[in-house]
Amino acid sequence: MSAHDTVLTAEAARVVYNEGTDAAVEAVRDITLELRRGEILALVGPSGCGKTTLFNAIAGLIPLQGGAVSVGGDRVEDAKGHVGYMLQKDLLLPWRSVIDNVTLGLEIRGIARTEARRRAQTLIDRYGLSGFENSKPAGLSGGMRQRAALMRTLAFEPEVILLDEPFSALDFQTRILLQSDVKRIIREEGRSVILITHDIGEAISMANRIVVLTNRPATVKSVYETPWGSEEIDPVAVRERPEYQELFSTIWQELELAPRQCEIGLT
Repeated sequence: MSAHDTVLTAEAARVVYNEGTDAAVEAVRDITLELRRGEILALVGPSGCGKTTLFNAIAGLIPLQGGAVSVGGDRVEDAKGHVGYMLQKDLLLPWRSVIDNVTLGLEIRGIARTEARRRAQTLIDRYGLSGFENSKPAGLSGGMRQRAALMRTLAFEPEVILLDEPFSALDFQTRILLQSDVKRIIREEGRSVILITHDIGEAISMANRIVVLTNRPATVKSVYETPWGSEEIDPVAVRERPEYQELFSTIWQELELAPRQCEIGLT
């Protein structure tokens, strides 16, 4: 694979909390991985292993104590606007309408209001919230709120999107349906995505590749290519394939065999 096909790289990334003190905790050790253009890469690991810490480092939100993360050839610290971050909670502002929530990031970046609303309206029309532009978040279902949050992330056209368990607060049926919606939207928008999830089935049904992390300090234990690769297949249909259950069992066993060493609540 050429460098042109890789949009994000982490090279020997290391994160230590309280470094140099008696309370030092190494959360991430020597993580090396790459995100390919147009793919969804899922990160799974034991609870408390350091997934969210790694995510925050990839986003440039916390400093590394070793190694580097780069986006499009630039260190992530210098790649402002190239990484979009969607959290577990939608964090929509309750006093703003859907369209005003979608344009929020654009406003902060100084995009003219007319252009910001044009971009937002295009996304709203394309992805199923037409007619709800002026609704407040309180009047939306959980799935609609998450869709609006994704549109807010897509609006400023980041090169890489980080999804931090974006479906975990939803009921099972809504979660499955929204997985299909989000996967389709991401494909149509041509984005590259890193997904953190505790749900192995979600990782298998959405991702092109799955990175399994060890217990803390997090390191890369194994990497799996999903059998369908870049094939356009709905996450619901994926779950009906025999390869799905085989891969699920393999990853489950890896996580079950991980030693229980996470005595501090790092995620």
